[in-house]
Amino acid sequence: MVAKTGIRHSTAGDGTPVILLHGLFGAGNNLGALARSLSDRYRVYSLDLPNHGRSAWVDEASLHNMASAIFSWMDEQGLGSAAFAGHSLGGKVAMQMALSVASRVDALVVADIAPVEYPPHHDAVFTALDAVAEARCESREMAADIMSRYPLEEGVIHFLLMSLKRSDDGIYRWRFNLEGIKRDYRAVRARPDAGQAYAGPVLFVKGGDSDYILPEHQSRVLSLFPSAQLKVMPGCGHWLHAQQPALFNSIVGRFLDQHARAESSGT
Repeated sequence: MVAKTGIRHSTAGDGTPVILLHGLFGAGNNLGALARSLSDRYRVYSLDLPNHGRSAWVDEASLHNMASAIFSWMDEQGLGSAAFAGHSLGGKVAMQMALSVASRVDALVVADIAPVEYPPHHDAVFTALDAVAEARCESREMAADIMSRYPLEEGVIHFLLMSLKRSDDGIYRWRFNLEGIKRDYRAVRARPDAGQAYAGPVLFVKGGDSDYILPEHQSRVLSLFPSAQLKVMPGCGHWLHAQQPALFNSIVGRFLDQHARAESSGT
């Protein structure tokens, strides 16, 4: 379903609202296993971020603008507030929402990302994505072969290929707005704006082998989210929700059961 705001979402279950936000180059179904694990007791909304999935392409997809778009989407859905779980870029957007309008975020789970500015590290991804776009691939196999020529992990290639769609002319094209993502890449790497600290319940979940959340980030995390907790998932990296889904879903579910179920404000 695509709302008037241009945000595409799917829903599952009934109860307290929980909104799931995916990472860069992804789509709402990336957190499908988490959605299914929560849907027996929550109303779960899986969103495509602007410039991703089936959501509208926008002129500027900064963290602030994406947060504003989701606030508008919540208004459309009649959601005064909700609990959030976001992975990577989705976690940053959710943090921006909590820091901007705390009353609309009942509880927050942030998966493997910190509220800091990150250096550029997607050069090989962008080069591979451009190569596929320029080749006008007529099959997924052709696109996969092109991407295999670049220094990308097999799992990353598989993840990216999930966003390849066949157009009416038979050419496979990226569903996400590649040029827009490249244009706004610095903006999504930026740290969230801190209007004021968010005092609500927050859980950061870190992949034990990932370097996205580091000890030097602790002071900024606690200055913005003074109630923050940290859980480390050993033996997995940045894609923790895909590498150990049962453990990830259990951690998120237990946290939301403790902090979100009494906070329902949806209609």
